[in-house]
Amino acid sequence: MSYAVVTLKKGEGRLLKSGGMWIFDNEIASVLGSFENGDIVLVHDFDGYPLGRGYINQNSKIRVRMLTRDIHQEIDEAFFRKRLTDAWEYRKKVVDTSSCRVVFGEADFLPGIVIDKFADVLSVQSLALGIDRYKEEIVRILKEILAKDGNFIRGVYERSDAKEREKEGMEKIKRFIGEPFDTLVEIEENGVKYQVDVKDGQKTGFFLDQKYNRLAIQKLCRDAKVLDCFTHTGSFALNAGIAGANSVLGVDASELGVAQARENAKLNGLENKVQFLCADVFELLPDLEKKGELFDVIVLDPPAFTKSRSSVKNAVKGYREINLRAMKLLKDGGYLATCSCSHFMTYELFTQTLGQAARNVHKRLRQVEYRTQAPDHPILWAAEESYYLKFYIFQVCNDR
Repeated sequence: MSYAVVTLKKGEGRLLKSGGMWIFDNEIASVLGSFENGDIVLVHDFDGYPLGRGYINQNSKIRVRMLTRDIHQEIDEAFFRKRLTDAWEYRKKVVDTSSCRVVFGEADFLPGIVIDKFADVLSVQSLALGIDRYKEEIVRILKEILAKDGNFIRGVYERSDAKEREKEGMEKIKRFIGEPFDTLVEIEENGVKYQVDVKDGQKTGFFLDQKYNRLAIQKLCRDAKVLDCFTHTGSFALNAGIAGANSVLGVDASELGVAQARENAKLNGLENKVQFLCADVFELLPDLEKKGELFDVIVLDPPAFTKSRSSVKNAVKGYREINLRAMKLLKDGGYLATCSCSHFMTYELFTQTLGQAARNVHKRLRQVEYRTQAPDHPILWAAEESYYLKFYIFQVCNDR
């Protein structure tokens, strides 16, 4: 079989050569040979030196996503079985695998596909044309690998409904892969039970990346009055409740999320202690301040305020606003858990923004710890998009 050959411009491919997975359209000098979008191509440096194989898509600014650095490696069943086995063996070492992200795209050397395991259900998100061709084969092989360890998958749902697909010239898709099943799945994490809606929940159904960050706040919440902002389906709020908080208020603008959060509270017998409110956090925080409310612990887990470099400035304003409002609502010596899930909001910029917020309200921050995403979302150095979650816990003190 003959493959088209992509040749880089001289001096280009720096990201690729430092360990990254992407080649952008403006880095390519020529493509020789016939191909269709989504096909496997060979990649050469400007001088003909072989750099590996990936799949090409002329609809995307990310023109080639690399699958292997071995120019002779066939992209076949054996290739995917090895990649998926490696991904699963890694998870068995680093996380509780009852529910976890089994495949994290580029960081598992399978660019463009994400697969989450919720108990005995898989939620699949395919974001690139090249990998889309293989997704059903990938699911079949993964089910076989999991079954060997006694993890029998009763259903697979595809959540390929992200905007990124449009950049690849693909339609958004939501569907069963295989037989239909009940898409409301019960999982347990850190001793907390949740109902996960893999069909209509956000992203793949539940944010597994905060697993150990949720656990980290438990020790702060005993006997505390807790406010959980952007609670989604109640995850941080329920961790606070199960850890022995006196009272917890979870807030989210989504009525669907709040309804699910209330169901999750009942599931854990916490409906009397953990309350939920459907409200805009930006409007609620000043209202709580006017009422003279004060909390022992506040959690800020907002959605990504920026999904592009062009909107970072506005995002900084949003992060600064909610953090300074939260700091004003904390008792002297109270605790703030705050995060950003946008990789465009870099560690340095997020840290700087939090410092500005503290100075603006004359608070002093004592860092308890800094964390990132759970290790089933590994950070691949040189693939900067794989490092996106920044999570701080501070003790917030009055100027003294």
